[in-house]
Amino acid sequence: MLETTKNGGSSVAMRWSEAPKAEGVLSVIGATPAIRLSKISAGWGVEVFAKLESLNPGGSMKDRPAVAILQDGIRTGAIGPNTTIIESSSGNMGIGLAQVCRYFQLKFICVVDIKTCPTNMQLLRAYGAEVDVVTEPDPETKEFLPRRLQRVQQLLSQIGDSFWPNQYANQNNPGSHYRTTIQEIVRDLKGKFDYLFCPVSTCGTLRGCGDFLREAGHQARVIAVDALGSRIFTDKHVHKRLLPGLGAAIRPPLSDGAVVHEVVYVTDLECIVGCRKLVRHEAILAGASSGGVISAIERLSCRIPKGSVCVGILPDRGERYLDQVYNDDWVKQHFGEIDHLLKNHLAVAA
Repeated sequence: MLETTKNGGSSVAMRWSEAPKAEGVLSVIGATPAIRLSKISAGWGVEVFAKLESLNPGGSMKDRPAVAILQDGIRTGAIGPNTTIIESSSGNMGIGLAQVCRYFQLKFICVVDIKTCPTNMQLLRAYGAEVDVVTEPDPETKEFLPRRLQRVQQLLSQIGDSFWPNQYANQNNPGSHYRTTIQEIVRDLKGKFDYLFCPVSTCGTLRGCGDFLREAGHQARVIAVDALGSRIFTDKHVHKRLLPGLGAAIRPPLSDGAVVHEVVYVTDLECIVGCRKLVRHEAILAGASSGGVISAIERLSCRIPKGSVCVGILPDRGERYLDQVYNDDWVKQHFGEIDHLLKNHLAVAA
């Protein structure tokens, strides 16, 4: 398993008698539905299905790698009953880990930054996590993620019995999606889809789904939906990002070798417009990156062969973005009147 960190203590002494099973609330992680979006896609010329990861108990697709990583750590002895789990997150992975840690009665420290949604911080604390807030960005990149990762390393060195899930490199991240997410999509659609639109951040979902499709010989084209200004696939786009969750300020190791037929860059505005269209037409209150996926499908629909079946993975629920994406005053402050944006404007990223 690629890099996890455990400092101090005897792994043999700390090993539990067996890895805890995913019982109780953890037993319902996964098996989320793929539903047809017939209203929003009317006139696009393609059939669109949405994989609703918001229906995981922790509210996002990050529940899958959270439970997989911690169960493997317990199984191998890297995590004992007194181990402190430490991870950097802008929200979803932190909440997923907080939920699993609470179930297994493990202490969890989540390193966030001042751009993290207040609702996400409240959710983390509600699960009993300790929230460590980074207030200054990395001086070289002007991004918070490198500084958050530095803080994780500081805490690991200070806390003897500690474990870093390292969602950016841990093979249980893509492994969880390889074993569950993409196989659910293939099963539910009976293998009949032509495009998979996958939002990217750690690239765990992209890597796991793409690896399975490649090994199965499936001909679906994998479209990575990234944030304009993200550094995952290129560092030539300098663009300020207000919304968390989509894109990353580093190139995650999990992106190496990932199946990507095309990368679509979306702006914050496209994420907002996509979210507002989802709730207006389909009554789906989804998170910002889900809006980006919908906008990416709409943008590409003009050149995708007519009648193609597109699957979009919608990562999380929208309640976490009530202060931003669904706040008319916030949207007006940064972008203009929302009704005008919905009617007349779908930004096309460079």
